[in-house]
Amino acid sequence: MSLISPWRADFPGILSLHDEGQTYLDSAATAQKPQAVLDALRDYYSRGAANVHRAQHLPAQRATQAFEGVREQLAGWLNAADSREIIFTRSCTEAINLLAYSLDIPWQAGDEIVISALEHHANLLPWQQLAQRQQLSLRILPLSAAGEIDLQQAAALIGPRCRLLAVSQLSNVLGRWNPLPALLELARAQGALTLVDGAQGCVHQRPDLAALGCDFYVFSAHKLYSADGVGVLYARQQAARLLRPWQFGGEMLSHTDYQQASFLPPPLGLEAGTPPIAGVIALGAALRYLDGLDAQAVARHEAALHHALLDGLRQRPALRLLGTPQCALASFVVDGVHGSDLAHLLAEQGIAIRHGHHCAQPLLHSLGLPGACRVSLGLYNDGEDLARLFSALDNALALLQ
Repeated sequence: MSLISPWRADFPGILSLHDEGQTYLDSAATAQKPQAVLDALRDYYSRGAANVHRAQHLPAQRATQAFEGVREQLAGWLNAADSREIIFTRSCTEAINLLAYSLDIPWQAGDEIVISALEHHANLLPWQQLAQRQQLSLRILPLSAAGEIDLQQAAALIGPRCRLLAVSQLSNVLGRWNPLPALLELARAQGALTLVDGAQGCVHQRPDLAALGCDFYVFSAHKLYSADGVGVLYARQQAARLLRPWQFGGEMLSHTDYQQASFLPPPLGLEAGTPPIAGVIALGAALRYLDGLDAQAVARHEAALHHALLDGLRQRPALRLLGTPQCALASFVVDGVHGSDLAHLLAEQGIAIRHGHHCAQPLLHSLGLPGACRVSLGLYNDGEDLARLFSALDNALALLQ
């Protein structure tokens, strides 16, 4: 099988794993890092680490300039109107929790938050808990038989009591793009705020937030070929005015005494304490790396590799795909085989996939499944990786069936 990745050599972790006989097919959980990101991390620490926004010496000036430079860079990468719309967190999960705890709107008992049946726990649990605290109604957009959000039912569910719509861009289980323009338009027509979880989607489709028109957008750096410990929250300026500080500490206030405090506006007023400085700087390096690639070539490679993945899985007769995957990943079960046993036998042959509910337990339960196996691809994967997967899969199934 060909499908050669010209970017494979840029990722030392992939090459090292390959030398150990390992094939990495779990990029939806976390992606490997290009050399440019590793260099940025080493450079920050080796040239003299310092905190940002709070000192006059050279290392601090250098760190602050690099850190705030990434905020500007992200505004351009996301096509945001202003860099002040970019708020750094420590994960995508923290970004959504920030919204759930800091969104200061006059909730009334019976107001509705709408999410989809596809959501990752990170875009379910914060809203579930907010609904319980505020006596709100959490409504779930159902799926069609193909695993798509049913727009007809969505139009009925996103009603006048809807105050917030929170949906993912790309499902981390079914690998389908959600119909965001239609969903966001339904929410806007009701005057509701909108959040898009782009943790999976931004890796395979560069966001244009001016065109998308959502109020909030979140993603994690570690899935976007960068370091872990960094999340990004985009908050449209008008929507950001609704956010109040939810964590309290250094460098997020304008004045305090022992009794009272006044806080800075976003973004700094929502970034209490020492931020993930090295990780943010590394994210800037990851974006520069990705911007330097031929985006059309990357898209063609990912599409061809995904097609080959689906074709190979469908050739195994006992194997059943979940839904109709469109991008980057495929989840599946095998009749009569426990998925954890299969994943274990694949791991023994050096194949790294994931088995479980993929932090989407209600979705798996709605499908009548305790879990599923998932193969997810990065731009460094190639045809040889798939050939190893299919060979190991056949060996495992021969033992288990």
